[in-house]
Amino acid sequence: MVYGLSAESLYFAPNDCLMSYNYLPLDRKWLHFGQVKNLLDYEQLVSITFDAHERILACREYLDNKMDDKERLFYGINTGFGFLQNVKIDASQIEQLQYNLLVSHACGLGKEVPKDIVKLMLMLKIKSLSYGNSGVQIATVIRLMYMYNHDVLPVIYTQGSLGASGDLAPLSHLSLPLIGLGEVYHEGKKMKAADAMKKFGWEPIHLQSKEGLALINGTQFMSAYGMYCLKKAEHLLQMADLVSALSFDAFDCVSEPLDPHIHSLRAHKGQVHTAENLRSCLQGSAIAQQAKEQVQDPYSFRCIPQVHGASKDAFEHILGVFVREINSVTDNPNIFPEDDLILSGGNFHGQPLALSLDYLAIAMSEIANISERRTYQLISGQRGLPLFLVKDAGINSGFMIPQYTAAGIVSENKQLCTPASVDSISSSNNQEDHVSMGANAATKCLRVIDNVEKVLAIELLSAAQAMEFRRPKKTSPVLEKLMSSFRKKISFNEADRLLHTDMVEAIDFLIRYRL
Repeated sequence: MVYGLSAESLYFAPNDCLMSYNYLPLDRKWLHFGQVKNLLDYEQLVSITFDAHERILACREYLDNKMDDKERLFYGINTGFGFLQNVKIDASQIEQLQYNLLVSHACGLGKEVPKDIVKLMLMLKIKSLSYGNSGVQIATVIRLMYMYNHDVLPVIYTQGSLGASGDLAPLSHLSLPLIGLGEVYHEGKKMKAADAMKKFGWEPIHLQSKEGLALINGTQFMSAYGMYCLKKAEHLLQMADLVSALSFDAFDCVSEPLDPHIHSLRAHKGQVHTAENLRSCLQGSAIAQQAKEQVQDPYSFRCIPQVHGASKDAFEHILGVFVREINSVTDNPNIFPEDDLILSGGNFHGQPLALSLDYLAIAMSEIANISERRTYQLISGQRGLPLFLVKDAGINSGFMIPQYTAAGIVSENKQLCTPASVDSISSSNNQEDHVSMGANAATKCLRVIDNVEKVLAIELLSAAQAMEFRRPKKTSPVLEKLMSSFRKKISFNEADRLLHTDMVEAIDFLIRYRL
């Protein structure tokens, strides 16, 4: 049973009831990748379950009872934070302590975090709190749900987290609206959080012991970026196979390297899948079936299964790490009411995510790397294709410079793929003496993936142009469908024109195209 299914629900206003089945339930149950994708793709709402509600209440009651013991010190509950861990805080100052924690740690700078990633951060914070091991009030969790479901999205900045002690600065900005501070976007408009609260009649939350720490400890910034990157990467890996198949046929390549016998001898899952995928994409192509003059093709064509496949295998590993992370509790200390324990540890440390984000950036960068090489071959004037894929080369430069752009982007990716996770720096007066730098890994991973979109789009633009020079021969039904859809957006290039416009259109097409 989930909150949000009736007009009487605590979590949805009456006019939300028509949408009440379009929600994601959050509790201890395992959250899957498909659910995360659906949350964004179908603009779902979020709701904790009755089980989560009861666990949150029970944990808060347990913590309140523990606070009756005035002599015991519990880190972050009745003490200061970080290096100030031994400073005891009087019971009368607990709310001020939590308030101060949020305002003092909201030190983010840089660009604003994209809207979809902010939504994922909110959802993942609610998910983490729903386990009932964090000690927050139910009112705090309900307010976070209200914010998500009513499109009140905090303004968060990309810089400020070291990826250990949790994503302190970004999560502080996420939490500021709870106490009436900070800025939010509502219905696409940026405004003070206090103004948005006034619209809905929300009062600031009076934070209780542990709540500030529960809110800003955790890996939700890194996790949200990771899940968003994985969502984009999954589509790009699919499109990379499709686009490379078009290039493969446009370059009149030998199909022998796709034979399943070869891949059975080195049975990496991604490699086998990619070879099978390319065979399927090329099935029925008149170009593929014609006799070839060459015996072998360059590696950027011949080794597509090996290169794309390795990136797919990396994707599967990284996805496993992130799905486990989003189903975890990562604030500190952790509270176990059933076992009468309050334990301080380090689940907020982002090392698993930092390593995985660096790995994902490298794996996806290679998809762009080999893509740019195929583009280079297509414009080189070989295999009966005109130099730079244009009639009257000389008076026309054709597709010469899109390859320059792709090459520049690929080199930028190589620079971005220097691992963030090998770095560390001491903070909090050396109390926090090893950090993951996972937040930096996260933001640059997204930059790499955005770059991969651009490079693949340039390959698609070039391969479609090259395929026109193979007419009247036809490629496979799958690739003819791709060509037909693409030509509805971008026409054949007869002579030089503003290719920036074509490239932007190709990127948009690549992002939106579904197999």
